Amino acid sequence: MDMNQYLSMFIDESNDHLQSLNESMMGLEANPEDLSIVQVIFRSAHTLKGMAATMGFEDLASLTHQMENVLDLVRNNKLRMQDFIFDTLFKSLDALESMVEDITGGGEGKADVSAIVASLQAIVRGEIPTAAGGAAAEVAAGATAEAPVFLDEFQYSVLEQSLQEGHKVLYVDVAIRKDCQLKAVRAYMVFDLLERSGEVVKSFPSVQDIEQEKFDHSFSLYYITQKEASEIQAMILNLSEIDKVTAVALDQESLHQMGQDTVAAAAEAPAPVKEATPVSNASPASAAHAKEEAGKPAPARTGGAPSRTIRVDIERLDVLMNLFSELLIDRVRLEQLASEVQNADLTETVEHMGRVSGDLQNIVMKLRMVPVDTVFNRFPRMVRDLAKSLDKKIDLVVTGAETELDRTVIDEIGDPLVHLLRNAVDHGVEGIQERLAAGKSDTGTVNLRAFHSGNHVFIEIEDDGAGINPQKILQSAIKKGILSQEQASNYSDDEAIQLLFAPGFSTAEVISDVSGRGVGLDVVKSKITSLGGNVVVYSTQGKGTNFSVQLPLTLSIIAAMLVRLGSEKYAIPLSSIVETGIVKQTQIRSIHGNKMVEFRNSHIPLVSLSKLFSVPDYDESTEEETEIVVVRKGERLVALAVQDFIGQNEIVIKNLGKYLPEVQGISGATILGDGQVALIIDPNAFIK
Repeated sequence: MDMNQYLSMFIDESNDHLQSLNESMMGLEANPEDLSIVQVIFRSAHTLKGMAATMGFEDLASLTHQMENVLDLVRNNKLRMQDFIFDTLFKSLDALESMVEDITGGGEGKADVSAIVASLQAIVRGEIPTAAGGAAAEVAAGATAEAPVFLDEFQYSVLEQSLQEGHKVLYVDVAIRKDCQLKAVRAYMVFDLLERSGEVVKSFPSVQDIEQEKFDHSFSLYYITQKEASEIQAMILNLSEIDKVTAVALDQESLHQMGQDTVAAAAEAPAPVKEATPVSNASPASAAHAKEEAGKPAPARTGGAPSRTIRVDIERLDVLMNLFSELLIDRVRLEQLASEVQNADLTETVEHMGRVSGDLQNIVMKLRMVPVDTVFNRFPRMVRDLAKSLDKKIDLVVTGAETELDRTVIDEIGDPLVHLLRNAVDHGVEGIQERLAAGKSDTGTVNLRAFHSGNHVFIEIEDDGAGINPQKILQSAIKKGILSQEQASNYSDDEAIQLLFAPGFSTAEVISDVSGRGVGLDVVKSKITSLGGNVVVYSTQGKGTNFSVQLPLTLSIIAAMLVRLGSEKYAIPLSSIVETGIVKQTQIRSIHGNKMVEFRNSHIPLVSLSKLFSVPDYDESTEEETEIVVVRKGERLVALAVQDFIGQNEIVIKNLGKYLPEVQGISGATILGDGQVALIIDPNAFIK
């Protein structure tokens, strides 16, 4: 079978599972005794292993299999999570990610993971390095040791309720002949036979171990059915190579006694693990079936419900957006024609078309919007590893991950944020001893925030570290030849802080794998600027530093106010407009050679667009009154002088390409309903 047609699907789904594994592992590290998280991790790893094996990536499948062995011990209360196990599992995830990257690049997903595999196998054997040196103390019974079939609270309640509802609960013990060559296949046939007449709630060894032939020649299980014990016994004995079968029907009393026995046995076992919320230790599918049979809501199952999402190539969305842009231009043209013709039927049809295209526009826009969570979700793991390598304690607090940005910005913003976070962890947050000496807690906090404001999205990275010392920055800049001593003496504190973005600048004394090469913040600044954004630094010594990144939503369709200057038309984005008004020539003041007008008890600059853009057939100074549009960026306001207001409209932003490169004050162009081209004004440029 040709697997290449499924390769892109495999890569996408593998990346999703690896991200899920990373997030769940972070959650488990914060709460090591929550076995419900282990179940989620185990399911993701099991799915990933199955996909890799199907696609023929054996190295990937075998490493995931070794991880499963460790996780199986944990979820069956036979192993307690600790630092060494977490580190080994995280290393395994890194290796899996590099394999998937290799496959993405056209490779075969090969990697030398012998050291990681050896560590995982040592954990399964109980050889875990601990501070006390008790290697085997953390492992209770090995996976193949003789032990009763432990029931957790949930499984016990499922069996108990099944009895109350009239089902039969059997304890079945099956022995396969010693000379059987394929005992896993024979065991599968037993399970397959039983699943046709009821539900297996729990088996020992686990279903996974039986699949991998990790059992002697016998296994036991709890089973819910409507058939008699003797009938089940006879059915299993009819299979070839079955040596002996014992099936015992349980009543409420005997089930209760077995439940008491397993509780006692668990209490005597070494390395006790705090009882987690009731979660099935059987395979997820069988546990879900049993729970449904017991009349309870089924737990989440992989592959149970049909998927409600599909993956779409971003290029197709771009084509859809361009087609809709053309449709919008035609709609505006039709509206103009309908107003000229004054035909009732035509007007009604055009109005309906306007409503439908408005709804279509909302959907098209939302298709392109992606939550910043798709970028943020890889940062907790990165900060955890970085803090560990620097011997620091750091909490990463993420807020506003649901904030949406255009897909084109999402694709580009990841690397700049990585630089800023690494900077906060390395330079921002102090070491444990320094923090304690400064009267702070030993754990530093890095806040990663995203929020909407107007037609922009702000992403802030704030730490509670030592803050930025402007004098230290100036000394470092002089030392590296970026500034002369004389230039430095004229710099204010704010200007000194901005030097962080100078090419080749670094305050690190020692070059490490984290920082010190002077490549970072200058790259961040140039990348964010290329996206039409801006980055600002706020810092208080002793309190911490805040890097605020401002990004445009970069929507292709915006609401705008159309204005006229002589024979030319311009569009001003509505999101930047505070209000419109009229000023008389007598109200215009000249302060230091700059025109100013009074606006709400303060004076703001007045910019003449006709002079700025050299409009030949209009000069507002010849008129008694001038229309103005007041625009805002942050707290700053500017009044733009125009001739007439045409009205409010939805416009399609068209890139100017190479025709008008970097014209100050112009961000693009649009085609109006009458076929004319109107330039789109960038209010931010005037305020800068």
